[in-house]
Amino acid sequence: MTQLFAVLTFFWNHRPETLAVALLAVAGLGLISRVPVAYSAMNLVVRWWTVSLTIFAFVLVIGLLIVMLAFVNGMYALTKTSGQPGNVIILADGATDESFSNLAITDVSDIANQPGIVRVDNAPLVSRETYVIVNQPIIDGAEGRPKRRFLQVRGVDNPEISATVHGLKLMPESRWFSDAGVGPLPGAPIDAAPAVEIVLGNGIARELGLDRKPEVRAKAKDAERLVPGDTFALNNRTWLVVGVLESSGGTYDSEVWGKQSLLGPMFGKDNYSTLVIRTKDAATAEQMRDFFANKDDKGYTKAKLNAIVETKYFEGLSQTNVQFLIGAVIVAVFTAVGGIFGVMNTMFAAISQRTRDIGVLRLLGFRRSQILVSFLLESMLLAIIGGALGCAIGCFADGWTANSIVSGGPGGGGGKFVVLKMQVDAAVLSTGMLLALTMGFFGGLIPSISAMRLTALDALR
Repeated sequence: MTQLFAVLTFFWNHRPETLAVALLAVAGLGLISRVPVAYSAMNLVVRWWTVSLTIFAFVLVIGLLIVMLAFVNGMYALTKTSGQPGNVIILADGATDESFSNLAITDVSDIANQPGIVRVDNAPLVSRETYVIVNQPIIDGAEGRPKRRFLQVRGVDNPEISATVHGLKLMPESRWFSDAGVGPLPGAPIDAAPAVEIVLGNGIARELGLDRKPEVRAKAKDAERLVPGDTFALNNRTWLVVGVLESSGGTYDSEVWGKQSLLGPMFGKDNYSTLVIRTKDAATAEQMRDFFANKDDKGYTKAKLNAIVETKYFEGLSQTNVQFLIGAVIVAVFTAVGGIFGVMNTMFAAISQRTRDIGVLRLLGFRRSQILVSFLLESMLLAIIGGALGCAIGCFADGWTANSIVSGGPGGGGGKFVVLKMQVDAAVLSTGMLLALTMGFFGGLIPSISAMRLTALDALR
């Protein structure tokens, strides 16, 4: 199993090169074939009806594969861009996910004073955070939208410092929430209850915006997403959007940020769940990780902590990506088998209709191997046309948004609800074309061998 996974990993990392080799092999077949390629192409035109059905099967299989791989690609991009190499995440001892971490304030009160932490204007870049996952009922939402979701809420002490630590910026016309974490609703009476001020990640702002009914969205400032001034309901309170984060492509695009002293007690989590500290570079982050994880005699002794370099933490969450990739491979294999039988059926039909042609070719002096190559090239032409059309249709998935969960697998616990962008790149398209060529080769091989074995007399009888 390990060897199989190693082969899949190697193939995943060298898809364009593998496709180039496969196309060179097809071109080589065309060069060694003495039967004109135009003859094979003309036969495809003559049998346009059955050929069209076979090409349509290629389009379905390859298009589906491209969409699935675009989703996996988006997942990998999301976990890869979420972490900062110089950051160290500090969790409670034994916790592998923020959801289950509970840091006593007395245990981490002096962390900001430790050497090695970057400072800006003499303020240490330490982000103190409380992370909770909230079940959000969606009342009176748009038709076809989910009725509830798991919303990621992150309470922070100082949003400016936290944004600097995580490398995040606000979009224009946005601001951070106030020190109190609450503020008056625009246009509400003076004695009205204040709203919870929050900042949204770009992805979740879009998802919450799509929850609105069409008539509400039509009157909104932005029909695509929530913007400063918009509101939504959660935990029997009105939540006021005061800012939206610029898209970072990471998991923070799917979070709601607010004041820690307000949001923590609101959801029954008074203590911090996470501390994230910024160091000057990746090497310093490794040293700081060892210090807080008590991996040497001079380590942090005030409390037992689980310290992880942030990039490694998000790499651990990519186990879900592997599961999706394996799922995509399994689906691709089963659909490819069906596609191979479809090609095989088309090619056997072509041979039965052109038996006399094969006899004539043999009488003209063409060898058996040249007959095999001719029919195999015909099958590969089907694959190239169908694969190219499938890739072209699959390209429409580029930029689509999708919802998913990233986690460290069954042993890691926890997980994060994320909004990701599907990505179709050259590697994904290469995979689609490789699958098409594979289907064309194996689907045409047996019929081509059958055509090769015909003698001139049998073919003309």
